[in-house]
Amino acid sequence: MDLAEILLALFIVVVAIVSLLSNLLVLLCFVYSTEIRRQVPGIFTMNLSLCNILITVLNMPSTALGIIKNQQPFGDCVCHTISFLETFLTANTMLSMAALSIDRWIAVVFPLSYSSKMRYKDAIIMVCYSWLHSLTFSLISLLFSWVDYNHVYASCTLQLNEESERIKFTVFTVVFHATSFMLSLLILCFTYLKVLKVARFHCKRIDIITMQTLFLLVDIHPSVKQRCLAEQKRRKQRATKKISIFIGSFIICFAPYVITRMAELLPYVGINRHWGIISKCLTYSKAASDPFAYSLLRQQYKKVLLGIANRLLRRDLYPSSGHNSSLDTENDYCLQRIS
Repeated sequence: MDLAEILLALFIVVVAIVSLLSNLLVLLCFVYSTEIRRQVPGIFTMNLSLCNILITVLNMPSTALGIIKNQQPFGDCVCHTISFLETFLTANTMLSMAALSIDRWIAVVFPLSYSSKMRYKDAIIMVCYSWLHSLTFSLISLLFSWVDYNHVYASCTLQLNEESERIKFTVFTVVFHATSFMLSLLILCFTYLKVLKVARFHCKRIDIITMQTLFLLVDIHPSVKQRCLAEQKRRKQRATKKISIFIGSFIICFAPYVITRMAELLPYVGINRHWGIISKCLTYSKAASDPFAYSLLRQQYKKVLLGIANRLLRRDLYPSSGHNSSLDTENDYCLQRIS
């Protein structure tokens, strides 16, 4: 094992620790907060966190051991199981992110009809489809014995063992990535760009009101005017930054691995082992970044975590009644959706 592989193994260990702790915090918020459980996005977030935890507990240690041992880390039965779950969980996480983007699109573009367009039952149906979609491809790979240890990625993943089945394996791989990665990416781009369009429209309206106000207030102090203009600029950048993170992190983390898996289908194309492991590590890093991008950095989750910490420390920093607290949480949630 050379220096590069040692660093990659350490990277997986760090990512696994961050991913496990952060995703457990998301599930803790879901269990602790009635408001989060009642809201539709909580279903998608819970499904995403569960998949990320399973990837962290099962797939990441398997790849780390594969790098260290430079061979299959477990027996055939365990490796086949991990490979089966890897296909299932990867597709499920992608579709969960697509479902979250659809929910956000409906909430921002159709705020008045959101409750009728995105019901709790609709969220359950979308999660069930995600599971069924992922399970179908996992079962197909298992039935054709395409689940095995792949030396290039140091992982128990999709692997062609019989050259006579190359055409079938190629068709399967192309369809799998097209209906998982490409479909999810198209949904993310469509929905978030629509959200960005609405956000810019609202920012433009606010800017017009701000400029009219500054024009009428001729005696306003120059420093106040500068602060208003600076806030106006930050407002324009905020929505673009958030959407760039959602789409950009998806592409950066998943695209290298998907492109590599597609490239190796071509005859006489060899994949460097170090690059294969790096592309795999990038997919693992998505499990660590998802909790922060979709949950923990939101005001609602921060408030729930603070409440949990206060309860553990036997303190209550929010002496207001439960009714008012519930209304505040709901208002925060609405403001987050509009922003």
